[in-house]
Amino acid sequence: MAGRPRIRERTDEDLDELGAILTRVHAEDGYPVEGVASPRAWLTDPGFLRSWVAERDGVLLGQVSLADPEGAETIALWRERTERDIDEVAVLARLFVSPEARGLGTGEALTRAVMEHAREHDTALVLDVMAKDRAAIRLYERLGWERLGDIVHAFDGYPGVPAHCYAWTPSAT
Repeated sequence: MAGRPRIRERTDEDLDELGAILTRVHAEDGYPVEGVASPRAWLTDPGFLRSWVAERDGVLLGQVSLADPEGAETIALWRERTERDIDEVAVLARLFVSPEARGLGTGEALTRAVMEHAREHDTALVLDVMAKDRAAIRLYERLGWERLGDIVHAFDGYPGVPAHCYAWTPSAT
């Protein structure tokens, strides 16, 4: 695989292939920590505003979603820091890249697509990333995301996973 991937909006027809990629990512990296039992539901959360995929030669490489900020733990940190309204922010969520497509700029291309959308709509972005996911952390920091603090990402029946919270504003880059 050579060259940058093509980024486009995700369609319902992409969901089965993305579910298979998600299962491989989880087996290799432990990401996501929840949702693998029902990938389609995890990928189509009702709070998602928009989703994109990366593809090359008709093969899906990964995806990312933009989510409504309601309920996101990172939002409290962002609001404390910025004193801005919740309607001025969205959440970068569900970013994952096929193990076969890593190191080719796929995660960066997907992240930049969300950032460009946010720039066009003058919307700040937040996210949380598991502390163990060092490559993702390096990507966000290289792209100008600011670390807000730390949380424990808790989910159904599990004690939680340490995570870092990040924010990006269109004026930051």
